[in-house]
Amino acid sequence: RYHRMKGANTLWVPGTDHAGIATQIVVERQLQEQRVSRHDLGRKNFVARVWEWKEKSGSTITEQMRRMGDTVDWSREYFTMDDDLSKVVTHTFVKLYEEGLIYRGKRLGNWDPVLKTSVSDLEVESEEEDGSLWHIAYPLEDGSGTLTVATTRPETMLGDTAVMVHPEDERYKHLIGQRVKLPLVDRLIPII
Repeated sequence: RYHRMKGANTLWVPGTDHAGIATQIVVERQLQEQRVSRHDLGRKNFVARVWEWKEKSGSTITEQMRRMGDTVDWSREYFTMDDDLSKVVTHTFVKLYEEGLIYRGKRLGNWDPVLKTSVSDLEVESEEEDGSLWHIAYPLEDGSGTLTVATTRPETMLGDTAVMVHPEDERYKHLIGQRVKLPLVDRLIPII
């Protein structure tokens, strides 16, 4: 607006984002009040409800922009889920990926067991909890001693397939290649 008022040739294209997960949460809460789930509705009807909500909430945003006097080109208004825009976004992401400018990586995600979908870090309320550090002695196969493993999740030990030590740690590197007995089940597993 400032540059246009100074005579520059400018264009402000208005647009709204679908805020997919946040919108899904809002719509699902509305359905909960009616004692209905998105699964009861089916995908087609649920998507229709999401579009209804978008019309209501999306117009609130653009109405606020109009009241503030935003001088945008309303004939070019976009919404991220519009078919044409969705195709452009998909094409752009594929192209950026093929050019090596973005990548897919394996990283921890947040899973919502109610929504049955992943959610953004921004939509997660993290809580610190005091835990315990358990020290479990794994007997060496030859009976000469034990290898102590410290863990905050002792319940996972039944699935252990090996015990790993740092190869440069003088205290443990002599154990690499030996085996220990997995406590409770006495199954032999290697020290790697």
